[in-house]
Amino acid sequence: MKMSFSLRRRAAIAGSGLLLVAFGFFIGTSILPGVASSLPAPVLLEAPLQQATPDLNQLDLTDYERQLASIYNTASASVVSINVSTRGNAFSEGSSGSGFVYNQDGYIVTNNHVVDGAVPGGIEVNFVDGTIVRGEVVGLDPDSDLAVLRVNVPAEILRPVVLGNSDNLVIGQTTLAIGSPFGQRWTLTTGVVSALDRTIQGLTDFSIGSVIQTDAAINPGNSGGPLFNLRGEVIGVNSQIVSGTRSNSGIGFAVPSNLVERVVMDILNEGRVSYSYLGISGGPDMSLNLIETLNLPNNLRGVVISSVVPNGPADLAGLQNPSTRVDSQGNQVPSSIDIITAIDGVPVSGMNNLVSYLASNTRPGDTVNLAVWRNGQQIVLPVQLSGRPNN
Repeated sequence: MKMSFSLRRRAAIAGSGLLLVAFGFFIGTSILPGVASSLPAPVLLEAPLQQATPDLNQLDLTDYERQLASIYNTASASVVSINVSTRGNAFSEGSSGSGFVYNQDGYIVTNNHVVDGAVPGGIEVNFVDGTIVRGEVVGLDPDSDLAVLRVNVPAEILRPVVLGNSDNLVIGQTTLAIGSPFGQRWTLTTGVVSALDRTIQGLTDFSIGSVIQTDAAINPGNSGGPLFNLRGEVIGVNSQIVSGTRSNSGIGFAVPSNLVERVVMDILNEGRVSYSYLGISGGPDMSLNLIETLNLPNNLRGVVISSVVPNGPADLAGLQNPSTRVDSQGNQVPSSIDIITAIDGVPVSGMNNLVSYLASNTRPGDTVNLAVWRNGQQIVLPVQLSGRPNN
């Protein structure tokens, strides 16, 4: 049986950055007819029909438990389970994942990798009340690993989510994931926001910025499902995990809701997503070795440029590739490196900040001002951004 895990690409170029994370997996699940997953796990093939909601005030629950149960009772109606046929017909081998209702027009948000390769008519969308319909792909964005589907169902079945503001998250906030891990539909897991401003790989050479890291259990089949806060707002789309065992290890990643909103609106309004492109690759984070070799200030932070794409926006604006020299031991060591310390006056401490700013605040054709540390001086270079190649 085929599993749909995929090792993430190891490098991201230009307007994104260099990303090296081992054992990162997309978290859709591959299925055969009648089988939820090839991993050893119980199998639930039928959707659990929505039960009458109990009166939570009459149950012996803590306030926190009551809050979680209330969010689940409301939010589960917005979450869908998705089965995808990738060859032949509806009974052939495919994959599965999760998604959620975006609005009352029948639009569903999920991951690109969940529905990628679906045969015509091969996307099945399951609602918690037992309704099963075909889903149609409206648009795909492999750069952010997001997809928009559309279903034709009665209006009363559609329970759109409320998108929260992912820019307002703090580490330690409670998170709730609802999805179909290992085919176990409408499963709730909880955790916290473990970290913010992570960078993960999309399905192309470009990185996804401002990503939310959570320890809420995320497993194969959770792909495309929502990550909620305690207000019941969607703050992200569960997309990847880091694991050596292809199952939850406490490190999961969700595409932030603000990026989700931008991508979905671009797909619905323009039919495509346009990202700005800078044309650089970022090297490793600042290190004491680099600081001592180049005699840099100890508190200098920024994006260390490892390469500049020829004739790209950064190259045309005057950013430079690193230069090297031979030291007294005959080793090649850096002699000059451009370090981006701010964009439009906003400090950047690493490639993740730069990627996030470009995705959230710029469009192709915009001009940004880059503060660059070069040879002991801070200079400012205006850069006119282009669109990403093949975008």
